[in-house]
Amino acid sequence: MRSAQRTYSADPELLRDVSLVCLAGGIVGVSFGAIAVAGGLPVWVPVVMSLLVYAGSAQFTAVGILLAGGGPVAAAATGLLLNARTAAFSLAVADLIGGGRAARLLGAHLVTDETVAFALAQSDPARRRTAFWVSGVGLFAVWNTAVLAGALAGRALGDTAVYGLDAAFPAVLTALVLPTLRENPAVRRAALLGAALALAVTPYVPAGVPVLLALAGLLARGPHHGRGDAA
Repeated sequence: MRSAQRTYSADPELLRDVSLVCLAGGIVGVSFGAIAVAGGLPVWVPVVMSLLVYAGSAQFTAVGILLAGGGPVAAAATGLLLNARTAAFSLAVADLIGGGRAARLLGAHLVTDETVAFALAQSDPARRRTAFWVSGVGLFAVWNTAVLAGALAGRALGDTAVYGLDAAFPAVLTALVLPTLRENPAVRRAALLGAALALAVTPYVPAGVPVLLALAGLLARGPHHGRGDAA
């Protein structure tokens, strides 16, 4: 802990970057909690989901499917598929989490796109470990606090369409994928095919099913892709 604290204190850039990401995550968390409750879900649903699932994109997608009239099975299945990438992320930072059972359990729960990116950007194992835990604990605390605040505020919002908050779901998801779509032609082809399939079947299948069928767009990537193609 002392060595980690020394690295943390000596690296103001890490603290600055984590703080900025926490700020952005907090804004998204407030939006998620508010929309979920204003859309008709009880306060405990987004709060418990954030504590136990703790995956922004999966949470937005699952709640979006529920609010659109989809069933819990479709919502859960889509969330699990979106979160499947964290299995590979966990392998990348497994040596940073620690050897104890409690540390591994907590560390695995804190594995996200951001914590892995912060960790792997550091130059040595000690700094990677510090970056992982600082960003992980910070993001987890801010996300859950923000979701609770948004959920409590959502009771007073009424119809989210009046405020345009319903647009936060597609806006956040679009923001998550835009950088990759711009930089990676293979992913762009897959996304276009998936979007076309989803739009084509939307009038004929229950809500949530088009999202699952859109995964067929991955076929457009082909069997061979380099490291730069990884999602």
